[in-house]
Amino acid sequence: MIQVGIIGGAGYTAGELIRLLINHPKTKINFVYSTSNAGNKISKVHQDLVGSLDLEFTDTVNPDIDVLFLCLGHGNSVKFLSANTFSANTKIIDLGNDFRLEKDKTFKGKTFVYGLPELQKEDIEKANYIANPGCFATAIQLALLPLAEKGLLNNDVHINAVTGATGAGTSLSATTHYTWRDNNFSYYKPFTHQHLGEINQSVKQLQDGFSSDINFMPNRGNFSRGIFATLYTVFEGDIEEAKTIFKEFYKDAKFTFVSDEELHLKQVVNTNKCLIHLHKHNNKLLVTSIIDNLLKGASGQAIQNMNLMFGLNETEGLNLKATYF
Repeated sequence: MIQVGIIGGAGYTAGELIRLLINHPKTKINFVYSTSNAGNKISKVHQDLVGSLDLEFTDTVNPDIDVLFLCLGHGNSVKFLSANTFSANTKIIDLGNDFRLEKDKTFKGKTFVYGLPELQKEDIEKANYIANPGCFATAIQLALLPLAEKGLLNNDVHINAVTGATGAGTSLSATTHYTWRDNNFSYYKPFTHQHLGEINQSVKQLQDGFSSDINFMPNRGNFSRGIFATLYTVFEGDIEEAKTIFKEFYKDAKFTFVSDEELHLKQVVNTNKCLIHLHKHNNKLLVTSIIDNLLKGASGQAIQNMNLMFGLNETEGLNLKATYF
């Protein structure tokens, strides 16, 4: 069994990881680290786990585990790894943004591979350290990369994407309280969202000469989980050509699918899927991309990466069903 440690165990992404790992046939949770909850039952925080997991949070680590998941706030993974040492055989998957960019990928002799399986599955299979992509970044990249591979992103890209309340984490702020979020809608970080760095990086990996603007408008929705992203750019081919490009790019993908039908968010909530739909209007191609921000956008993709790193079936432990009602 793969021995697993989780750092930052009280948050939403850690909760999703725990739920996935206790049902994964090849993993055993060794410890869940949380300094603020040390000694408390994990099920006291993640209350759906009552009767499923008899384990307490700890403020100590086992350095000899097989894989470590970092579920810390952005910028805190570097601090944690600076203060704690693990076995040379311990693989690390960081769900924060500390190591996603090329300039940040090497730390203390460890080189982190950007963990988007649809982009670089073979590199992930050989990696010991993974920088798990951001949630918005996952949905948007999966909508752009087939065009980038063909060198077809030669004009500005315009993106409007909405995320659920869990995208903001568990810490309360003025815009996360129920009374503010309910029956409300707003944008934030227009044109400057932190995930733009990794999006541009991946696009340029496939289309080296890309120099247009990616104009990204992130929005807060009044639902709990999921991302609904729409983007458009100039595309001179017809809709059938676009469908062929996308379906060919994702022909071997285990979780990303191109649908001929218009999409709605409940198709992917509580799954590790990304669904994509294409629509042509005059010379514009509209691409819709939907994911669950906590699964394909975070913990599910982290498990997908773990499976690849350990030579397991990519879908192991991720046979999840959408919740319609």
